Amino acid sequence: MPAFLAHKFVLSPKKPVWWSGVLLSLGVGALLYFVTAGSIEHDAGQRFKHQARNTQYAIASRIKAYTDVLRGAASFVQASEQINRGKFHHYVAGLDLQQHFPAIDNINYAQYLTEAQRADFERAMADPAELARDGYPPLRISPPGRRADYSVITMLEPVQPFAEKFGVDIAAKEHVASVLAQARDNNTLSTSGQPIDILSKPRQSGLAMRLPVYRNDLPLHSVAQRRAAYLGTVGIGFSVHRLVQGALEEMPVRAVRLSLYDGGKSSEPVLRQTAPGDLLLFDSQPPGAHQLADGKLFSIVLPLDFNGRAWKARFSAPKSDWYTSFDAYLPWLALLTGFAGTLLIYALFHTLSSSRLRAIKMAKAMTQELRDSQAKLQMSHHKLRRLAAHAEQIKEQERKRIAREIHDDLGQNLLVLRIEADMLASRTRGHHPRLHARARLTLSQIDTTIKSVRHIINDLRPTVLDLGLAAAVEWQIAQFRQRSGMVCELIGHQHEIAINDHCATAFFRVLQESLSNILQHAKASLVRVELRQQHGMLSMTISDNGVGIRANSRNKIGSFGLVGIEERISILGGECAISGGANAGTTVTVSVPIEQQAAAPYQAGAASPLAADAVV
Repeated sequence: MPAFLAHKFVLSPKKPVWWSGVLLSLGVGALLYFVTAGSIEHDAGQRFKHQARNTQYAIASRIKAYTDVLRGAASFVQASEQINRGKFHHYVAGLDLQQHFPAIDNINYAQYLTEAQRADFERAMADPAELARDGYPPLRISPPGRRADYSVITMLEPVQPFAEKFGVDIAAKEHVASVLAQARDNNTLSTSGQPIDILSKPRQSGLAMRLPVYRNDLPLHSVAQRRAAYLGTVGIGFSVHRLVQGALEEMPVRAVRLSLYDGGKSSEPVLRQTAPGDLLLFDSQPPGAHQLADGKLFSIVLPLDFNGRAWKARFSAPKSDWYTSFDAYLPWLALLTGFAGTLLIYALFHTLSSSRLRAIKMAKAMTQELRDSQAKLQMSHHKLRRLAAHAEQIKEQERKRIAREIHDDLGQNLLVLRIEADMLASRTRGHHPRLHARARLTLSQIDTTIKSVRHIINDLRPTVLDLGLAAAVEWQIAQFRQRSGMVCELIGHQHEIAINDHCATAFFRVLQESLSNILQHAKASLVRVELRQQHGMLSMTISDNGVGIRANSRNKIGSFGLVGIEERISILGGECAISGGANAGTTVTVSVPIEQQAAAPYQAGAASPLAADAVV
């Protein structure tokens, strides 16, 4: 079977192709399924990201709260003239760390001293009874060895289980000493970014933050002044696990994995992704736990500012945990709805299409009948126009024949009678007065009859047309002036216009009809007639200053004057325009292609036999 026949058979609107509707419905249903599934996944992802940002905000809030605790402790130490372990103990006990700041393990104070001050410091701290009263062990600076300066922990709350930290020189490590020196010179909070072991939770790590403390009575405007007034640092140690886990437990979905990384100093660019060099600080997923593929997880990396350190919190969770129980059925419901709805629409469309095709078929049949009727009507109209043209031509020829016969027969007879009557009057002038009078009366009656015959001949066909259209127009205008008393002007006429007799007669009749209408209806005082031949066109314009033509005058029942003008010009293949308005006069313009009407030009001396007779 050829391809076009197969296409016509399969997709023909005359046959119900239900299987194509089923395929289309399945396609729409599948599209709705994937769109709905994607929308559900997007909404679930947005809920996940919203909760992740809430957790990010909670962690940042806890970091700020712990930073404020550190600043408060530093202010307490710096404001006290003489700080001792008892006052420090009461201050820390008033904070109630376990209740309000559960991630903080301890708050401590590290006193700064140089090698020259070490001996006096050790003697001052050598009273075991005073140390034991506050729960502190005997002081031994560790690690052992001599150094240029020290930052020794002298106050620590709670003491247990961190008693072994008492007397530790935290500046013994080179990178810690560098961070402390930078914080001292800039009067800024410091953190090394390196995790420390938490003795209370052996498998957990913690971080420390420290703030420098200066003497109140010394200025701190320059680095040298800050070094001179430097007393030591107040620090806190806190559990990263408890800090993050407390915020993570506030999420509604428990199966969220949070991995916290330290990405370096915050002055470096913070990328929204983890890098191989990042330090892992916390991971909520136990080691060895089963991991899902990335395609089944929601994941986002959010930044955190830890006092100059750039942290990256990577949240991930199974997508299925963020779906509601109804979300699993919604895509299938969308598929079913799309399939059923599309199938119903297809059935409706097929029904409407079939009805439309039947309507089109009927319309085509009716259109064809209408076109046939229109063609017949046009043919009939064409025949009528040809018949009218033929009738007009016959009428003009008949008028011309009658006028010629009247001229040749009746005119000649009248001329002979006039000659006889004139001879009789001449011969009886002196001898027979009564007979002479009768002869003169007869001669007068013959002259009157000749004038009547001349008028009849001119009405049938003016003999002046044999002299040319221009001469006929001038004669008609002169007759109109004499009959109406109106001012009638002829503009731009030409004496030699090469057109045939049929065209000249048509223009003359148009002028006659127009002047007759003006005389009967226009109530005008001025008439202008313009006859021009240019660019292969012969045109004539008749205008007046009368009352103008009304819109319904042209179609008035029983009025055929204007219709006759249009028909005469249409027969010649020309154009006719009639314009005017109330009190604006009327203008009739006719134009005919002169090439189609060409004939030998009329000569002034070449008159027809009708015009040659001076009497008739």
